[in-house]
Amino acid sequence: MKELIAISRRLCAAVQTLTFSAPVAVVYNPLDYAREPHETWLRRYAKKGAVLLVGMNPGPFGMAQTGVPFGDVTAVREFLSIEGRVGRPDREHSKRPVDGFACRRREVSGTRLWGWAKERFGDADTFFSTFFVANYCPLVFMGDTGANITPDKLPAGQQAALFDICDRALRDTAVALASPMVVGVGGFATRACERALAGLPVPTGTVLHPSPASPAANRGWAHQAEAQLKKMGVL
Repeated sequence: MKELIAISRRLCAAVQTLTFSAPVAVVYNPLDYAREPHETWLRRYAKKGAVLLVGMNPGPFGMAQTGVPFGDVTAVREFLSIEGRVGRPDREHSKRPVDGFACRRREVSGTRLWGWAKERFGDADTFFSTFFVANYCPLVFMGDTGANITPDKLPAGQQAALFDICDRALRDTAVALASPMVVGVGGFATRACERALAGLPVPTGTVLHPSPASPAANRGWAHQAEAQLKKMGVL
């Protein structure tokens, strides 16, 4: 989908101009070094009228490796049938190497989301006839030790410029897709959706995040997320 590719490239260029300081030590931008599989994803699966599911930002073993939101390597290769050239960030943390599709670590959030999609819909094309998936923020943030830093943990001064750019990209994405609803995956993404889409006639909703850090998600994420989507009238 050409509109989403243009939005992605603008987003990539805009966030590249930002600088981050402590507690952030290293930043990865998979829209840059994993652009090939990312744009394959956009061309193949973005469709007008899709309900947009919005995550927070890339996981270190998911989109950081594959360029695909919630992009667990096995799920991206086997369920989404996407593979492609992945380069390396300008600065790489020794404890969080980018191995692309050779990465052997699993991204649990991705295995849960795409596992549910496969079980519920059978194949990727059927899933994407109803949904599309995006991340609000395209960047991965790490501290000195390589620990993941989520965007909500950034200092307020560093959040402002980043969120302004990401709000604009999310708004443009929802408009380009003509999404009938935008659903935040987790609390942070839900608040971002509500802020970015304020003033647009697009309803927003929320589902539980599939992260293993969430005790609720560890008690059967797929069942709970499906119940939430049904309550919204999406399924």
